[in-house]
Amino acid sequence: MNSKIKTIITSMVLFTMTLTVNAQKAYNLDAKTNFSVFGTSTLHDWEMKSPSRTGTANLTVTDSKITDINSIDITLPAESIKSEKKSMDKVAYETLKTDKFKNIKYVLKSADKVNETTWNLTGTYTIAGVSKVLKTQVKTTVTNGVVNIQGSNKITFTEFGMKSPTAMFGAIKTGEDLTIKFNLNFN
Repeated sequence: MNSKIKTIITSMVLFTMTLTVNAQKAYNLDAKTNFSVFGTSTLHDWEMKSPSRTGTANLTVTDSKITDINSIDITLPAESIKSEKKSMDKVAYETLKTDKFKNIKYVLKSADKVNETTWNLTGTYTIAGVSKVLKTQVKTTVTNGVVNIQGSNKITFTEFGMKSPTAMFGAIKTGEDLTIKFNLNFN
């Protein structure tokens, strides 16, 4: 009888340890996260970056692989996005309507696993006060407990109710297409 009880207790302990290892966990964005927006103009291609953001994710990691993505919620202050030129930043903030809409947001709606390192995410971007659901394929890695998610989305100004900016009385025109790239690190 004692050996049966020991076997049951051992099984329960191992089962509990397995549940703990596979449990969903809340993660926060860390300082190594990068957000960039790329575009074109009649003068040159351009890039704007943001070092300022907050975000959380609820993920399940098993054996250094993401096995479930339950939630991702990211907020990026719109005026944290900067180029190398203040005049360009000013035009960008007017386009983003930062006087009314202080943040750019992303909220995950669903996540579908493609393979061990690739996921298809469906989420809502809110930019300049307009929300739009977009699909994004991302690559994932887990290294020393840090979860990395990388991907990009191609959008247009008009999708989010914005006009392509112009400068120098219309002599310089921004292309309609934008690419949002992100390299998220959660720990």
